[in-house]
Amino acid sequence: MDAASVLPALAAVPPGVLTGTPTATVVELADPLDPQTVLTRLRAAADGPGPLVLCLAGQLHLDRRQQLPHLALARTTPATLRYTALPWHWLAGELGARAPGTTTVVADLAADPAVWERLRTTPDLLHLGPGTLLYGRVAPAPRRGEPMTPGYLRSWADLWRSGARLPHATLHAEAAAHAAAAAPEALLLAPAPATAPAPEQDPHPAILAAAMAGRHGEAASVAAAWEREALRRHGPRSAEAVHWTEVRADLARLAGDPARSCELWLSAAEARLALRQPADDPDVEGAVDRAHHQWEQIGDRERARALGAPLVALRQRVPGRQAGALAALTRRMAG
Repeated sequence: MDAASVLPALAAVPPGVLTGTPTATVVELADPLDPQTVLTRLRAAADGPGPLVLCLAGQLHLDRRQQLPHLALARTTPATLRYTALPWHWLAGELGARAPGTTTVVADLAADPAVWERLRTTPDLLHLGPGTLLYGRVAPAPRRGEPMTPGYLRSWADLWRSGARLPHATLHAEAAAHAAAAAPEALLLAPAPATAPAPEQDPHPAILAAAMAGRHGEAASVAAAWEREALRRHGPRSAEAVHWTEVRADLARLAGDPARSCELWLSAAEARLALRQPADDPDVEGAVDRAHHQWEQIGDRERARALGAPLVALRQRVPGRQAGALAALTRRMAG
């Protein structure tokens, strides 16, 4: 696996896009040598309370003695695997202590024949625990002298760089489709649909109660689970999926994160327009108005300017019922 080839594309993604937060820190480990060093850096990142996105590209090998998968590092050989590769269960151990729903792993992996055979009989071999969302592609390792390229992970990077604010399930589906030609036999990894209440049970009161009680992480996690279920059942371009994007936008407002709320309302408005709802539809106008209102609450000038550009473009298409909204927005952007 030519893992390093994806680093420039990932490095070009604004850090906040990766985590969906106003600010973020990126740690890049290119061809690391020592598993203990990787573990130390991972542990430092996992100790933070905010969202964590871990991108992995490399080759998996099986420890013949313990029958456990390891991620090869720069000096890994079959003879030194147990000492020079990163045990996969170390990842599970470090990430498992984090709050559910705050950790996403995106992996593009080549599997040696032993790992590939185990995956066919043990589908949960790479499971990272119930609280970690794992999206990935695992392909059988090519013959010697024919390195794979991490096309799946590269597609994620390209979609992030395009400015798309798509749910991870959608990014996974798009990336898998783009990479299918290079490795049609690859195994795709995605979280199992979250257990959701029965359809006749309305989840909104419980979500709102959690948010009003200050349990914002819990509220966001439950809403995200319902969004994943809507994506699974109805697809990314559906009114049901858009509804849960709007719920998450309002939860971000209640959590005091106007930038994230603005971003989600922008996504909801764009999605409704993509569903061919007219610009004067009350739901479209409402989404744009809420995005505009949340934008005005953003204290970080750089973040406000970054979100202001797509908001202006959207206001030009959806002027709304409030006279002068676009002119006021343009003046503030120029100020």
